Amino acid sequence: MTQSVIIEAPADGADVPVTASHPRVRWILLAAGLVAALALPWFLYPPVAMDIVALALFAIALDILLGYTGLLSFGHAAFWGSSAYVSGLIATHYGVPFPVAVVGGAVFAMILALPIGYVSVRRSGIYFAMVTLAFAQMVYFVGYQWSDLTGGENGLQGVPRSFFGLELVETDSFYFYYAALPILLFGMWAAWRIVHSPFGRVLVSIRDNTPRARALGYDVDKYKALAFVLSAGLTGLAGGVFAISHRFVALTELHWTTSGDVVLMTVLGGIGTLWGGIVGAFLNVTLADYLASSGFGGIDLITGSVFVLVVLLFRRGVWGTVRHQWNVRRLRRAAARRAAPSYSSPDRSSRHPASGEGTGR
Repeated sequence: MTQSVIIEAPADGADVPVTASHPRVRWILLAAGLVAALALPWFLYPPVAMDIVALALFAIALDILLGYTGLLSFGHAAFWGSSAYVSGLIATHYGVPFPVAVVGGAVFAMILALPIGYVSVRRSGIYFAMVTLAFAQMVYFVGYQWSDLTGGENGLQGVPRSFFGLELVETDSFYFYYAALPILLFGMWAAWRIVHSPFGRVLVSIRDNTPRARALGYDVDKYKALAFVLSAGLTGLAGGVFAISHRFVALTELHWTTSGDVVLMTVLGGIGTLWGGIVGAFLNVTLADYLASSGFGGIDLITGSVFVLVVLLFRRGVWGTVRHQWNVRRLRRAAARRAAPSYSSPDRSSRHPASGEGTGR
């Protein structure tokens, strides 16, 4: 059965139902995204391409909370950074292939998210954001003070890229990109599967009307906590790959500004879309890389200005606005087809039987 969603009609602002995207459009977008991911290191510096895909998964993971559950987290840097450190430590001390180290970092991020999520989901709105921010700063303090393990201000250096003895992957960023890409694509697929499952539908109902979801018998806090842990796990996958790619883990990966950056990317692309996280990460990273390469010092000034303009001009984000306009046009075309008069000749068999025509008499 085709699902319906509610969009805002541009004419009078009223909510009107539109059918979900056509499967053919969805497959075209998927194919285009996959081709773009495979072609990215051919057009951009491979480490920059890797940053785009890793941060895209980070933004998608946050969107599970922000866009689909209605929870704004300013503490996801704790899971991004802690997974980066754990992945780097596993790769450094045990010499395992980097996918194993990345999975270890993601598991640690989910374990860390259990107590944080259990406490945080009992609050909502700005209080939830502040509680997650407080926990993230606690993790940052631990990383700063435990310098024997994390390197403190100097960070964790010399992280290896072990990959079953394949020297090209271990030494060349171009080939490493293609070795790490399946991990990140798997994370994106997992996020898509989560939000399109019955569990994801419950999350949307909690976002839209929490009292009604609770009245229907759903354990709201349990669903929120599980979404929080799953989001942290996907964030951990992205953070682990990011650390292995750079061969270095900086203390800033745990700082609250990292959480702010990924919120910016998610809003820039469009919350509640998944694709918006990819668009936002691409715009943010490529813009910052271009400004840095040109020697411009006020990168934050420009990116902040772009963010303000997007919020003012595209209140659904870049991808969210494009999707909305596509849905509105499709709705109008469908309404026009329904309203158009039919000029086809009547069926002979439907004529009045008294005429004796079309009855076989």
